[in-house]
Amino acid sequence: MSEQSRRPRRPAKPYRRPQKDPVRILAFEALRAVDERDAYANLVLPPLLRKAREKDGFETRDAALATELVYGTLRRQGTYDAVIAACVDRPLREVDPPVLDVLSLGAHQLLGTRIPTHAAVSASVELARVVLGDGRAKFVNAVLRKIAQDDLDGWLAKVAPPYDEDAEDHLAVVHSHPRWVVSALWDSLGGGRAGIEELLEADNERPEVTLVARPGRATAEELLREEAAVPGRWSPYAVRLAEGGEPGAVPAVREGRAGVQDEGSQLVALALANAPLDGPDGTWLDGCAGPGGKAALLAALAAERGAVLLAAEKQPHRAGLVAKALHGNPGPYQVITADGTRPPWRPGTFDRVLMDVPCTGLGALRRRPEARWRRRPEDLESFGPLQRSLLRTALESVRVGGVVAYATCSPHLAETRAVVTDVLKQYPQAELIDARPLLPGVPALGEGPDVQLWPHLHGTDAMYLALIRRTG
Repeated sequence: MSEQSRRPRRPAKPYRRPQKDPVRILAFEALRAVDERDAYANLVLPPLLRKAREKDGFETRDAALATELVYGTLRRQGTYDAVIAACVDRPLREVDPPVLDVLSLGAHQLLGTRIPTHAAVSASVELARVVLGDGRAKFVNAVLRKIAQDDLDGWLAKVAPPYDEDAEDHLAVVHSHPRWVVSALWDSLGGGRAGIEELLEADNERPEVTLVARPGRATAEELLREEAAVPGRWSPYAVRLAEGGEPGAVPAVREGRAGVQDEGSQLVALALANAPLDGPDGTWLDGCAGPGGKAALLAALAAERGAVLLAAEKQPHRAGLVAKALHGNPGPYQVITADGTRPPWRPGTFDRVLMDVPCTGLGALRRRPEARWRRRPEDLESFGPLQRSLLRTALESVRVGGVVAYATCSPHLAETRAVVTDVLKQYPQAELIDARPLLPGVPALGEGPDVQLWPHLHGTDAMYLALIRRTG
């Protein structure tokens, strides 16, 4: 008998089934939907959470953790990519996207939350075993153990270039924005380092949920009776919900008498409604009305004055959302499916016109963090001609003496002042109105006459507004 045959055999290590963690599996599924289908997290996550409540008995804290994992990972994706790249032996493009999603979720737990290190690593490795298999789970384990050797500040010191050598790239890595977005926001904001860092940090914070009480149907006082509700900062119709507040639990929201609407969006509608007007004030237009937040507020304000709103939206499914938002309005209104660049109405028909144009959405990166990674500089080339065409339509649609509001949820100069300046060169019988007095109490509105709101200054999305009166 050989020496080897006399040795006792070690018992085989028993196979252990991977432990399923419903919270992290849901977060992984949401990230895969964002990556594979170009979906938006704010649209993907709610139905996943509803299903989890019914199937897995999700509690409030489970939903809160899943939400933090998804949004936190997306917001900090650029930073985590730089850290992960320093811990793997291949370019990130060669790492399978599902593996990268698990690594990013793990990196966020290690560097962006207070989850203990051992729990963050073990939970991520278990997730990898469930969704990727044992082989790739070992790779995940090795990479996360490297990441766990330092905290976020330590990693940033290693992977971000010094500010003095490359300011834009430093800010891009530290604050997790593409370099071109950092550059564009800096140009729009002006000023030095402090302002741009405050803005980028604000983009990475979870935004408050803001409700709007639709006039004639609900009041801010009614909404303030809800738990965790506090007054809005600037709009008389705004009410903010503290962290964890659920809009769907508010009766007025369920009944359509109130809605979820950023305060900056409310201010744009209010500024148009309150702009001084010469002559009649009976017919209003929202020329790009989807998904319907501004249209619902405008329709309610119009009804108080005996005016009528026409809400036009090019995409049929978005027109359906507008109709839903306006349903129950106390006064007459109409919703149509129409292309604002080829309007079916006659020129000079309206007294007030809102044209909230399609844009890159760089002003709403708090709410749609994945948009910063999805957009490209060349997108400006496709939006620019459309934005100019829609503003020309607005100026042709308003009567002499009437007012147009050009609005966009982007602070990029190519989508804001450049558009207004170019179009007004073609319309000498139109003039800019100072919009600042129409946002009473709102500070830091600049030199005017247009207005740019900012997350870090006003707690709103970065909405842009220019008010234009047709003079002839």
